[in-house]
Amino acid sequence: MSYTRNSRWTALGVLSATGLMTILDGSIVTVAMPAIQRDLGFSSAGLSWIVNAYLIPFGGLLLLAGRLGDLVGRRTMFLAGNAIFTAASLLAAASTGPGLLIAARFLQGVGSALASAVVLGILVTLFTDPRERGRAIAIFSFTGAAGASIGQVLGGVLTDALSWPWIFLVNVPIGVATVALALPALPADRGIGLAAGADVAGAVLVTAGLMLGIYTVVEVEEYGWLSVHTLALGAVSLALLAGFVVRQATARAPLMPLRVLRSRNVAGANLAQMLSLSGMFAFQVLVALYMQRVLGYGALDTGLAMLPAAVLIGSVSLFVSARLSARFGARAVLVAGLALLVGAMALLTRIPVDAVYVTHLLPVMLLLAGGGLVLPALATLGMSGAGESDAGLASGLFGTTQQVGMAIGVAVLSTLAASRTDELLAAGAGEAAALTGGYRLAFAVSAGLLVAAFAVALAVLRRPAPAAPLPAPA
Repeated sequence: MSYTRNSRWTALGVLSATGLMTILDGSIVTVAMPAIQRDLGFSSAGLSWIVNAYLIPFGGLLLLAGRLGDLVGRRTMFLAGNAIFTAASLLAAASTGPGLLIAARFLQGVGSALASAVVLGILVTLFTDPRERGRAIAIFSFTGAAGASIGQVLGGVLTDALSWPWIFLVNVPIGVATVALALPALPADRGIGLAAGADVAGAVLVTAGLMLGIYTVVEVEEYGWLSVHTLALGAVSLALLAGFVVRQATARAPLMPLRVLRSRNVAGANLAQMLSLSGMFAFQVLVALYMQRVLGYGALDTGLAMLPAAVLIGSVSLFVSARLSARFGARAVLVAGLALLVGAMALLTRIPVDAVYVTHLLPVMLLLAGGGLVLPALATLGMSGAGESDAGLASGLFGTTQQVGMAIGVAVLSTLAASRTDELLAAGAGEAAALTGGYRLAFAVSAGLLVAAFAVALAVLRRPAPAAPLPAPA
C-alpha cells in the first residue's frame, strides 16, 4: 500500500490516540483512589495494586510484544492491544470488588503493552524523512504530555461530579474509535514470520524476569530494601534476566538479537531514558503528594497547579523540539532539556513547609518545559538505529526501559522519602516538616539521576546519521 503525506499523518493521529489513552489511564486513576477504596473496600496496603496491577504487565510484556510485532505484524499487535485495553476498561468500570478491579487493571496493562510496544516501530517506518520523523515524534510526545495533564484534571472532575467508574469508561469511546480508524489507516504489514524469531525460552525468561523485578521494586515500600522478600525475589529476577542474555547470545533465532545494543545511540538513549524518567515520573507523584499532604491542596487543585508544566512540556515538544533537533541535533537538544530539569529538581530540594505557589512552585513548573525537549530527543535517538525488520524490537525495548525507569523511580524515591520522614518524626519534627524533609531528599536523588542521564548523553550519544541501520548480524 502506497502512503501519501496525508495518509501518513492520519496514521500518526491514530497512533497518538493510543498514546493519549495509555498516559491518560496512568494519571487519571491516582486522584480517584480514595473514592475507589471507599466504595470497593480496598485495604490501605491493597490500594497500591490499583496502580501496580497495571504497571507490572505493562513493563514486563513490552519487549516480547515489540518483537512479536516484528514477527506477526505490527498492525495486528496494535489492533489486538487496543481491543484488549478497551474491553478491560469496561470491565474495570463494572467492578464490584477489589479482585475484579485488579484483574481488569492487569488486562489493561497487557493491552497497553501490546499496543504501545509497536507504536514507535510503526511511526519510524511511515516517516523515513528525518525532518518529518522528528515532527511526527514531537507530535506523539505532545499527546503524552496532554494525556498527563488531562488525566490529572479530568480525574478530579469525573470523580467529584459523577463517580470513579467514569475514569475507566472515558477510555471506551477513545479505544473503539482508535480500532475503527486504525483498520484503514495503518499499513497492513505481514511481519517476517514466527520462524524468524520465535524464541519461546527467551520470551519466558525476559517476561518473567521483568515482571518479577518490577513486582519486587513496587513492594519495597512494604517490605524494605534488605528484607528476605526483596533480596530473594530480586536475586531470582536478576538470574532470570541473566539467563535471558545468555540465551540471546546462543539462540539460533533470539527474541532480542544482542546486536541491537551495538548501536551506541540505541543503548545510550535507553540508559539515559531509564535514568531521566526515574526522576521525572517520581517528581510527578511526589510533588502531587507534597501539595496535598503538606500544603492541603485538593485533588482538582493539585491537577490545576501542575497544569502549567504539562502545557509547557506539550507545547515545547510540539512546536519547538523538532525544529531545534533539525538545526542542532537530537543530542544537543537532549542535553539542554536535561539541564533545565536538573535546575527544576534543584529548586525542589529547597521547598519550605509553607510554600507559596507563585514563588516556590511555579518556577519549577516553568523549568519543567525541559521535558518537552528531553522526551522527543530520546525517542529520536532510541529509534535512530532501527531498520525495517527491527523497528518493533527497538520500539519495545524503548518502551520497556521507559516503564522500568518509572517503576524504579517511584519505588526508590517514595521509599527514601518515607524513611526520611520517619527519621524526622522520631527526632521530634512536626508532621508537615517531616514530610517536607522526606520529599526534599527524594528530589535531591531525582536531581542526581538526571545528572547521570546528562553524563550518559554527553559521553555515549552521537548525532544520528539519516536512516542509520542497526549493525548487521555477525
